[in-house]
Amino acid sequence: MKKIYLFLTFAAVLSLSSCNLDINEDPNYPSSSDVTPDLVFPAAENAVAAAVGDAMFNYGGFFAQYFEQRPEANQYNDEAELNLDESSNLFDRCYRTLYAGALADIKNVMDRTENKSDLFACTVLRAYTFQILVDNLDQVPYTEALQGNANTTPVWDMGEDVYKGVLAEMDAAEDSLKGELMTLTDPMLDKSVKQWRGFANALRLRMYLRLIDGGINAGEYQSKAVALVNANEFFEGDVAWDVYSNAEGQYNPWYDVARALATKNHVASYPIVSYYLSTNDPRIDYAIMKNDAGEFVGQIPGAKTVYKSWGVDWKNKDVSAIDYTPAVFAPIYLFTQSELQFLIAETQLRWGNKTAAKDAYEAGVQADFASRGYAVGNFLSGNRVNWDAQANDASRLNLIYMQKWASLFYRDHMEAWSEVRRTDVPATSEYTARQIFEDATVYSPGQMIVPALNYIVAGGLCKRVPYPSTARQLNKNTPAEKLLSDRVFWDAK
Repeated sequence: MKKIYLFLTFAAVLSLSSCNLDINEDPNYPSSSDVTPDLVFPAAENAVAAAVGDAMFNYGGFFAQYFEQRPEANQYNDEAELNLDESSNLFDRCYRTLYAGALADIKNVMDRTENKSDLFACTVLRAYTFQILVDNLDQVPYTEALQGNANTTPVWDMGEDVYKGVLAEMDAAEDSLKGELMTLTDPMLDKSVKQWRGFANALRLRMYLRLIDGGINAGEYQSKAVALVNANEFFEGDVAWDVYSNAEGQYNPWYDVARALATKNHVASYPIVSYYLSTNDPRIDYAIMKNDAGEFVGQIPGAKTVYKSWGVDWKNKDVSAIDYTPAVFAPIYLFTQSELQFLIAETQLRWGNKTAAKDAYEAGVQADFASRGYAVGNFLSGNRVNWDAQANDASRLNLIYMQKWASLFYRDHMEAWSEVRRTDVPATSEYTARQIFEDATVYSPGQMIVPALNYIVAGGLCKRVPYPSTARQLNKNTPAEKLLSDRVFWDAK
């Protein structure tokens, strides 16, 4: 069955990547009425996964400082050095895939079914899609999007309004449920309305926390977050698109791109290596390789092309390469159980029960270890990660955030980057990349490092992606160009 789903859904993504599409164009294929909604829905699921698990996984890995560009290769210098603007086309393929693929397919299904459970699942997937669009771009077409020839230049709505809009859509769709069984083909959550409700609640919690920290109706969303956590009606396992296999044409898409390039471009970044080492974390072995000297060595962010000016002849053999093997047929994660538990832990610590916060924190760590096939052992007794060893609640909150960052590596890099922006954890070192390279004692393991070569005019870290150049060309309502230093609405710090 996995092969069948892959054939159906990859056809959609390939058709999108081969042409320049307006987001309002109808991409469904073929146009025959024989393509029923139950076959279109997995195409929508795949389109979402293709965006999150390929391009976003890649640039999110650089922005969350998991990845760096390998010293003797050049594919991702711009991502490492934050040398990106609209001409870079960083988000163009994701934009087309999500609008002309996922959202258009979801609308197609919703227009052709009256089954309330099917409509609910579509609404939840639509909400997730708009959430990740906002988290990348802030403003996106929403209220006037997907109207076809009736409106080829939709307005771009404010990110806050899109969040509120899709939250209201999910509430209305859930209120309309009538106990019907899903009829759509659903390889992601296996037609389980309970799982879709759990996914919806997890999305609500994620968005509520971002609205709260963005200063948007904080009291209202705090109450809603606490109520969600107290009700504890979340999904089981992970929400993941798990259809890949170790066979030609069926690989995980990020791995397939890396394989097609035939050059190993990714090495581990200094922050993630230093944090794993400082906490004696066995997960460092999961996708990070030792260098030729048998050591784990992370590369200073953005330093690849300036090492020589620092008097260092830095080579591939000197740094820890990323191991692509775990990605060969890895699922694409839309929401991990680990992230969910960390969000629950945060909510409990900030506004609820501190004992429950500890339980959820430890459950988050354990869930990630289990997903990688690791036993947690005595890891949680280590001083740097032990809940009870923390001096105060501020330290415990920081610990939740740090372990979430550690757990999202090689899982969901888009959410890792978003959570770094929301929480400002890991904190950014006050020292320059060169100072840290020359004296590691000034650096606290795990801190973010402003790239040594950094094209952001205002300096600092990447806060958003540029608007797609295709949107600029096709839609006169596309907002004025933004800089990488311009924050999305919920990144208020």
